[in-house]
Amino acid sequence: MSLSTQSDISKKNLNEHSDIIWGKVGVLLVNLGTPNGYDKKSVRRYLKEFLSDRRVIEIPRLIWWPLLNGIILNVRPKRSSELYKSIWNKEQDESPLMTFTRSQSAQLSKYFSYISNLIIDWGMRYGDPSIEGRLKILKKQGCERILIFPLYPQYSATTTATVNDKAFNAFMKMRWMPAIRTVPPYHDDPHYIQALANSIESHLKNLDFQPDHMIASYHGIPKTYFDKGDPYPCHCLKTSRLLREKMGWDDGFLISTFQSRFGPEEWLKPYTDKTVEKLAYEGVKRICVINPGFSSDCLETLEEIAVEVCNQFIKYGGENFSHIPCLNDSHEGIMLIKKIIKRETQGWI
Repeated sequence: MSLSTQSDISKKNLNEHSDIIWGKVGVLLVNLGTPNGYDKKSVRRYLKEFLSDRRVIEIPRLIWWPLLNGIILNVRPKRSSELYKSIWNKEQDESPLMTFTRSQSAQLSKYFSYISNLIIDWGMRYGDPSIEGRLKILKKQGCERILIFPLYPQYSATTTATVNDKAFNAFMKMRWMPAIRTVPPYHDDPHYIQALANSIESHLKNLDFQPDHMIASYHGIPKTYFDKGDPYPCHCLKTSRLLREKMGWDDGFLISTFQSRFGPEEWLKPYTDKTVEKLAYEGVKRICVINPGFSSDCLETLEEIAVEVCNQFIKYGGENFSHIPCLNDSHEGIMLIKKIIKRETQGWI
C-alpha cells in the first residue's frame, strides 16, 4: 500500500469520527439520595439500593441478604413511607434533600457564570439522578476534567468513600476518561466553621429563649467501623471543638451526639435521643439542636430531630426546643461550596 493511499484512509477515518466537544471543566455535587416518591414501592426501591451497599452494611452477605430481603424490606418501607410523606415537598413533589441539592447546583451555576468553561451539575449516590448518568452528560458536554464533590463535611467510608466508588466505577466504563479530582473532607475548614457560626447566630437572634445547651447531632456509624479505622467520629468531634471555640461557648455547653442508629449493633455514643432524654430528666428546659454533618435538611433532620427528638425532650420535662436548619441553599451554604470549588479546581479554571 502506497503512502498516499494510507494518507487517504487516515483522512477518511478522521472525517467519519463524530465531532468532539472539549475544553470544559465539570463539578458534580453529590448528596446521599432520596426516593422518587413517598409511596411504599419507591421507598422500598431506594432502601434496597442503600442497604445493599457494602460500604454501608459490612455484615457478611450470607447473613445480611436474608435479613434485608426477608424482613427489613417487607417491614421498614411502610414506616419510612409515612415519615417521608410528613416532610415531602408537595409543591415540587420531591423530598427536601432533592430540592436543596438542585438549588445549590443552580445557584452555583449563576455565581460561576463568568467562567465559560465550567459546568456545575448534581447527582445522588442512591436513586436519581444517578452519579453515572450525570457523569456521562458532563462528558458529552465536553468536560475533560471533573471534580467530584461529596457533600459530606466529615469523611466516612459509608458516605464520601462510597460516592467516590460509584464515580470511579462509572469512569472505568469510559473509553476516554476525563481527569478526575475529588473534594477532601472539610470538617475543619475555617469557611465551614464560619458558615455554621453565622447560621447559629442568625437562628438564635430569632428565638424567644436562650438555650441551656446546644447539641451537635451527627449521623452515627457502627462502632466497629471506627475500630477498623474510619476517622469519622474524630472529624465530628473536631468540628464541634472548632465551632465551640469560634462561638466562645463554655466547656460543656455544646454536646456532641450521634443519631440514626439501626439494628442491635453498638453505634457511636452518646446517642442523641438518650442524651436529650437525660438532659430533660436532669431539669434542662431549653435546648437547640444543629446537624453539622448534613449539608442539607432531610428525613434525618426534619423528622427525626425536629419532630421525634423534640417530642421526646418535651415528654420528659423539657419546655423549649429548636432545630437549627442545615446550611442548605442559604447564602452561607452556597458561599462555602463556592470557595471549596475554587480551591479544588485551581489550575483547571
